[in-house]
Amino acid sequence: MIPLLTRYGSKLAAVLVLALGAVIVVNAVTDDPAVQDADHPSQAAAEQQAEAEAAYEEVRYQHVNYIAETAGADVTVKAEAVADYALDKADGLDDAEAAAQEAAEQAAQEAAEAEAAEEAARNTNPTSVDIPSSCGEFSGNRATGCAITLDQGFDLGQFGCLEALWTRESGWNEYAANSIGAYGIPQALPGSKMSSEGDDWESNPVTQINWGLGYIKGRYGTPCSAWEHSENNGWY
Repeated sequence: MIPLLTRYGSKLAAVLVLALGAVIVVNAVTDDPAVQDADHPSQAAAEQQAEAEAAYEEVRYQHVNYIAETAGADVTVKAEAVADYALDKADGLDDAEAAAQEAAEQAAQEAAEAEAAEEAARNTNPTSVDIPSSCGEFSGNRATGCAITLDQGFDLGQFGCLEALWTRESGWNEYAANSIGAYGIPQALPGSKMSSEGDDWESNPVTQINWGLGYIKGRYGTPCSAWEHSENNGWY
């Protein structure tokens, strides 16, 4: 048995009774189907009946649900509980947002510091080579190459790159040759290119070093740029 309706449910029940009465009166006036079209009063009565029934069911549903959901509950206590829950939820969201913001700022700061450290390292030693303190650390063709490098306006850091580059290419051997025709300390290809620096290109390390530094200046600008290209591509 459905619980007693609220006063709103009772009013809607009254509307339903009136609507049903209107339908009965209209049907009593005429029973000719031809005149029961959309413009006839009977159509309006039918629509009122449908609306009354729908409203009745809605109030009945809400009324029954309200009784079931609030049975035995104290309205004031429930309102306070809901308010406390909402406040706790809001505080929790605020705390989570603050923690997330702090974590994001910390991560951004750490990333910036790491990038700055990497940049400083690159500026100090952009090619990760050993930088000599003087040409006195070397002997033979390397010592000659260091002196020529400084004489041509490069510093010891640039010679560190050149030393690494030509150690890889030829081991600083003026007679080094490979199967495809590269020759000498700078591994000119073909070796005869170095004749532009001197006729003794096949045996004179000074001629070869001067030619090699000229080639690097023209193509890469500096020995360190040539070394970086070699690191990335395996050749220069």
